[in-house]
Amino acid sequence: MLSNRQLFLLNTAQTSCSPRLIEIEHAEGVYLYGPDGKKYIDLVSGFAVSNIGHRHPNVLKAISKQLDKYLHVTVYGEFVQAPQVALATKLLSVLPERFDTVYFTNSGAEATEGAMKIAKKFTGRREIVAAEKAYHGSTQGALSLIGNPEYRIAYAPLLPEITFIRYNDLNSLAKITSSTAAVILEAVQGEAGIRVPDVEYMQAVRKRCDETGTLLVFDEIQTGFGRTGKLFAFEHYGMVPDILLLAKGMGGGMPIGAFVANKAVMDVIKDNPMLGHITTFGGHPVSCAAALASLNVILDEHLVEGVARKATLFRQYLRHPAIREIRGLGLMMCLQLASFAQVENISKYCAEHGVIIDWFLHCETALRIAPPLTISDQEIKMACEVILRGLQRYASQ
Repeated sequence: MLSNRQLFLLNTAQTSCSPRLIEIEHAEGVYLYGPDGKKYIDLVSGFAVSNIGHRHPNVLKAISKQLDKYLHVTVYGEFVQAPQVALATKLLSVLPERFDTVYFTNSGAEATEGAMKIAKKFTGRREIVAAEKAYHGSTQGALSLIGNPEYRIAYAPLLPEITFIRYNDLNSLAKITSSTAAVILEAVQGEAGIRVPDVEYMQAVRKRCDETGTLLVFDEIQTGFGRTGKLFAFEHYGMVPDILLLAKGMGGGMPIGAFVANKAVMDVIKDNPMLGHITTFGGHPVSCAAALASLNVILDEHLVEGVARKATLFRQYLRHPAIREIRGLGLMMCLQLASFAQVENISKYCAEHGVIIDWFLHCETALRIAPPLTISDQEIKMACEVILRGLQRYASQ
């Protein structure tokens, strides 16, 4: 009889030639557990998904309650579904007044696609500006915005009229013109290796968009829901975007995303043509129930307030000559090393010794740290001790 690992390689699509092949039997809090009972401290959070930890009891309760009512009933936007209404209402209550309508999707990439569509229709323009080394998803439209030619070229031709600027570079902003429908930026660049922009830069982008009549779209797919020490990362910059992209940490572990805007912008999908943007499973009632419970956990347990202090603990413990730089905002961090060999070997070492850590799509020489916001001080210390031992072993590579 073939093992799960063998069946995984045989029957499921592979996204790389060297998958991690760590089998997980169950998860709880900040821990993942293998079938042999081995446990791992999760410092990746499913790539910024499990902000409140794995299987939070409030989320499980909300899922169970909704399971007793109904699952999928129709395409998004046709029936009144209480979980969607409750989530949208709560979400808008914690956002600035500029945002007054939510469109629920299945994922962050779908949120990106929807935002591109409404920006083009609302402005009547076709050009979109994105940033070098950006990542907004892997669908055809979102891939057109990926700021690394290596990942675009194999799937060309993609969307036309995409212009790229240098992230955090004021001189690039002249590329935003009266022909630009939208500027789409990550609130903190994730796959570029955690690049935190200057407040001055973000405010200048806002000003340039206002001057040219361009919509500013903030991708908070990784940064949203407390990851950076604010509920949403744009709060660090003293400005508000026109469209907000959300996913990952939104669902408490369930698949959901959203793009959020003003009704004047969002309503362009209602006619000419009618049903200008539709989705079958977007806003699934179980995912919405889980997302509402997750948001309430973040707020009621005051998880955001502890993020900065926990990030400081990581920085205090992770001191080693092999670490060239620690970049980050809140619990969205990276350790810049010298080579991919170091990153790969330290990542494997950490997994072997009970800590899950990873690297970045556009920055293979840095290690990713993005634990659940619920991680304890003791768990931070334990994880850092393993990382330091890995650094010591492979520092010379």
